[in-house]
Amino acid sequence: MELPPDLLHQAHYWMRLTRALDDRGTFLHKQSKIVGGYFSQIGHEAISVGAALALGPDDVAAPMHRDLGAYLVRGITPQRILAQYLGRVDGVSHGRDGNIHGMGDLNYGIVGFISHLPASLPVMVGMAHAFVLKGEARVAMGFYGDGGSSQGLSHEALNWAATFRLPVVFICENNQYAYSTPVVRQMYVDNIADRALGYGMPGAVVDGNDLSAVYHVTRTAVERARNGEGPTLIECKTMRMRGHAIHDNMAYVPPTLLEEWAQRDPILRLEAHMQERGLLDDAALSDLLARIEAELDAAQAFAEQSPYPDPTTLTDGVYA
Repeated sequence: MELPPDLLHQAHYWMRLTRALDDRGTFLHKQSKIVGGYFSQIGHEAISVGAALALGPDDVAAPMHRDLGAYLVRGITPQRILAQYLGRVDGVSHGRDGNIHGMGDLNYGIVGFISHLPASLPVMVGMAHAFVLKGEARVAMGFYGDGGSSQGLSHEALNWAATFRLPVVFICENNQYAYSTPVVRQMYVDNIADRALGYGMPGAVVDGNDLSAVYHVTRTAVERARNGEGPTLIECKTMRMRGHAIHDNMAYVPPTLLEEWAQRDPILRLEAHMQERGLLDDAALSDLLARIEAELDAAQAFAEQSPYPDPTTLTDGVYA
């Protein structure tokens, strides 16, 4: 099923903005302006953008460190994200964190990323249960990876959601490696989504580099959840095109595997599809890229002018 032109243009903008913002963060890290780890999400744009676009305005999501597109789609601006990376007061966590950790804002339905994967999933299950108890037609979406799927918390979250038929959509991003451990050394099943049957929920496997496929499968799961039909487990197959973090040279990944997945780049595939439908030409693409670069230049200037937090506010917002 073809996506309408307006939705394709939206998705294209968000995916290009996501890629450019990721590149800008890498550049700033190499300049030593970002202290600590930096996590690239190149190759994941179709998942984060496609899944986020399938949600309604009152729904909630818990994206991860490779879901930059979801934060943008839900409403967190590049200004706030870059200020977050630089540890400034105008960042999402007001300088409490130097990267995507803690980048939650419930005003936009985003629950902050919890580093110990997949600890966000039980939180989303709890929120979904609250929606049911309050009679609210809202959906919770939890993101996790192939490595997180082997952790006990993911099984508990899936089981609880299925048992109580909660409105949760589980997005498992299978990017082939949990740090340096390949999927084939983690599990014997061919598809992580095959496990859904054991919990009593539907499971779907989708090409995570195909924006249209991700959107359609996720949209169906969101509507199913909103209609009271319970949770869905969606496995998005993709490839992590950079190391676990910026320090990781990925020496453990066969170069031929990266070359294979580079041919399936989600942004280039979307642009080829739009060109075939007469929705994009070279001039329009050039204009879009220039507009995004100007947007990020302004966002970086904003972030660099933002002050560092006042040390006397260190304990503000600390509840435990």
